[in-house]
Amino acid sequence: MSETPLPGPDDAGQPDFDEMTRDIAEVPAVEVIVTVAVNLMSAAAVKLGLTEEGDKYKDLDEARKLVTALAGLLDASATEISSFHAAPLRDGLKSLQLAFREASIVPDEPGQGPGEKYTGPVYG
Repeated sequence: MSETPLPGPDDAGQPDFDEMTRDIAEVPAVEVIVTVAVNLMSAAAVKLGLTEEGDKYKDLDEARKLVTALAGLLDASATEISSFHAAPLRDGLKSLQLAFREASIVPDEPGQGPGEKYTGPVYG
């Protein structure tokens, strides 16, 4: 075995973690929360088959997990982010919950769907 030094942050193609840490330190918490929520929404839409590929990536079990995580995040951060940010995220969540209900062969009972323990029952 040869003793080759590990690449440093200045080496080409290697991330500079100190720089990344400084960058994330400058991002407001609201922006981080909203970004995570949008990523969860996008992933849930894919798993619900709502993209151009349709059923290719559809997986309702995975969609349920993503929608529930989104609902939990929005519930936990409701007092931390302004209604300016929260309102469209809640609308998107409700749309995903309704899409889940429509995509399910055997619909959940009201209040038992993904994320409904945080949002209450969703009716379409």
